[in-house]
Amino acid sequence: MKKTIRITNKYRFITFVTLFVLVVSMAIGACFPVSAAGADQSSYKEVKVQAGDTLWQLAKTYGDQSKDVREVIYDICRINNVDAGSIYPGQILVIPER
Repeated sequence: MKKTIRITNKYRFITFVTLFVLVVSMAIGACFPVSAAGADQSSYKEVKVQAGDTLWQLAKTYGDQSKDVREVIYDICRINNVDAGSIYPGQILVIPER
């Protein structure tokens, strides 16, 4: 006595299979998290801005020497949520090192 299964509603079946695969994928991802190899291995340094300091000078002095100074300035602005011309003395900036 072999029981056969007949799909009566194709859309409900496809929805079920899709949701099942999604739930299983999420469960596997939660049990075995994947870390991106080489993802942001930077360390950071806090620097207090002195009168006359510029982002260019700070990036060259404290930033990652293997990167272009413009990239370091961009990273400093992004991390600290500042514009390139809006730093002031006494401000603490987080600067990515290597």
